[in-house]
Amino acid sequence: MGLTRGAMKGQTAATRRDVRVYVAGGEGLLGPALRAAAARHGHSVIGPDAGPELGDAVAVDRFLAAERPDWVVVAGGRSAGIGGNERFPADLMADNLRADTHVLTGAHRHAVRRLLYVAPACIYPRECAQPMSVERLMTGPLEPTSEAYALAKLAGLTLCRALRRQYGTSFVAAISANPFGPGDDFGADTAHVIPALIARMHGAKLAQAPSVTIWGTGRARREFVFVEDLADACLFALREYDGPEPINLGAGDALAIAELAERIRAVVGYGGRLAFDPSRPDGAPDKRLDSARLRALGWTPSRGLDAGLAATYAWFLEHVARGGTPAAALRR
Repeated sequence: MGLTRGAMKGQTAATRRDVRVYVAGGEGLLGPALRAAAARHGHSVIGPDAGPELGDAVAVDRFLAAERPDWVVVAGGRSAGIGGNERFPADLMADNLRADTHVLTGAHRHAVRRLLYVAPACIYPRECAQPMSVERLMTGPLEPTSEAYALAKLAGLTLCRALRRQYGTSFVAAISANPFGPGDDFGADTAHVIPALIARMHGAKLAQAPSVTIWGTGRARREFVFVEDLADACLFALREYDGPEPINLGAGDALAIAELAERIRAVVGYGGRLAFDPSRPDGAPDKRLDSARLRALGWTPSRGLDAGLAATYAWFLEHVARGGTPAAALRR
């Protein structure tokens, strides 16, 4: 099972607080939240703008050699929603394979003490028993719409575990529920479901459009975690878990896309009709994580789904919409 809280109490205070933390891929949704959480915990945060281009192996190696971080969280690599995965599968796969390989092997080479590799829930099989436990990884075919991206993240997770097995590194893999929150990507081709629906419903509200079309049947179920909670869970896992098996990082907020859309409509204040298009893909039918191991260690989320949606929309209004209709909101 590896080390858990009790087995790790013997670590020095320096391991717990006075550590240098580098977030690889700090420009995405999770990165800024991780840096802020690390700072709140008293850690010395490398960045935010000091990181190298993760696709450049030489730059990554030089950066790690110069900065000598104690802890690394691998949260990098491009991602996208269903539309982006269908349109750019090769780009997504190649970008993540390069980034993960460069950071993971570089972290080993430069003796990083602790590393957490964060993978998305789409690495589980499409027809996975629910809730999804780590024993189910690689036991069936992946969801076709995200297969290329998911295979790249599975490769990163496997490399993380291989480095641990071969060299005894204290590298841990985690699998997160779908994160959302302030700083999310609201782009037409790259947004995941929550920011995509927020942007489109906001645009429809301003345009007084009678309806918004949503891909799929609305029956697919997803689990979501507010990004600040996910960042806290990542640091918690770094402190409290050191096992060879991946650990699921979920908040327990799982619901059908149709219910999610209704909640977003309430937050945005859109009064039109929600029209589901069953000719478009749903993705995997159900994705809920078994996070019992995380709960047993003592972690719980601090913010519920509705409060997180309200915070995300408030950030969107201030930083993206700015009183106008973003073009992305009316396109798919």
